[in-house]
Amino acid sequence: MYIFNKTRLKLTAWYLLIIMLISISFSVVIYKGLESEVERFARIHRMRIERQVLLMPPPLSPADLDLIKESKQRIILILAVINGVIFVISGALGYVLAGKTLKPIQEMVDEQNRFISDASHELRTPLTSLKTAMEVNLRDKNLTLLNAKKLISESVNEVDKLQLFSEELLQLSQYQTPNGTIPFEVISVTEAIKKAVHKMLPVAKQKQIEIKEKVGEYEIKGSAFGITDVFVILLDNAIKYSPRESTITVETRKTGNSVFISVTDEGMGIEAKDLPHIFDRFYRADYARSRTGTGGYGLGLSIAKKIVDAHHGSIHVESKRNTGSVFTVSLPLISFS
Repeated sequence: MYIFNKTRLKLTAWYLLIIMLISISFSVVIYKGLESEVERFARIHRMRIERQVLLMPPPLSPADLDLIKESKQRIILILAVINGVIFVISGALGYVLAGKTLKPIQEMVDEQNRFISDASHELRTPLTSLKTAMEVNLRDKNLTLLNAKKLISESVNEVDKLQLFSEELLQLSQYQTPNGTIPFEVISVTEAIKKAVHKMLPVAKQKQIEIKEKVGEYEIKGSAFGITDVFVILLDNAIKYSPRESTITVETRKTGNSVFISVTDEGMGIEAKDLPHIFDRFYRADYARSRTGTGGYGLGLSIAKKIVDAHHGSIHVESKRNTGSVFTVSLPLISFS
């Protein structure tokens, strides 16, 4: 914050310097012009007197000189006041303009700092766990081969989680800016949904969960991989928090120039206090954190929202505890007009 306040003041000073240089330059030009006009008026006045008396023009009297001098001083004073007003107004407006200019940069830096802080916090726990387990076993002089293999197996599982975490971070950074370099093309929403269902079907079968598809054929402009990832994330969440032998339904409908895709589950639902935050990065509800076997770092829904935002769509959820959840994605259809 200190750096941005300092930069804002510097930027304001540069704005003021440029504006005042322009203002003073114009003031000098105006003063020179008015000075010439005052002197011209004095000469014309003398010539009129000369014609009236038909005599040689008398020299300017001390009173005339004082009047000319006073006029010049008044012009200088008026221009000084005008420049003072310009300085004050320009300073205030320049400060506001500098703040607006720096605001997107400040928000970006703050976002990066939060990202680094959150990622470091999430990485610290598994790394500490790995280090502690290895140190404890290394000190154990009676460590058996069986226990060593168990330690290695547990460590591999933790490394797999960290690898997944790093992949999610890379995926999130890919969609961090709405106007990124991701190529868009005409894609089928139905095909993207079917690919996502096919990918998650083995996981669903492990819990004897049925995935029903009620989808129509719609085309949008976007990234096939990105849209597939959105539904993989939503289906993964639905499977993760649904009971065994339940049903997940994927349904599409068209409204206006948009297609709405809903993923409905019969899972544990989401509490009202958590709903405003579920798309925040690294956010996990208390019950989700305490639930064993769910895994994850709270990045999935954040990634899904970034992808949907990049496609100029929207995503929202309707849910209550113990009544399931409905995640709905809205995407603009291709316009042929």
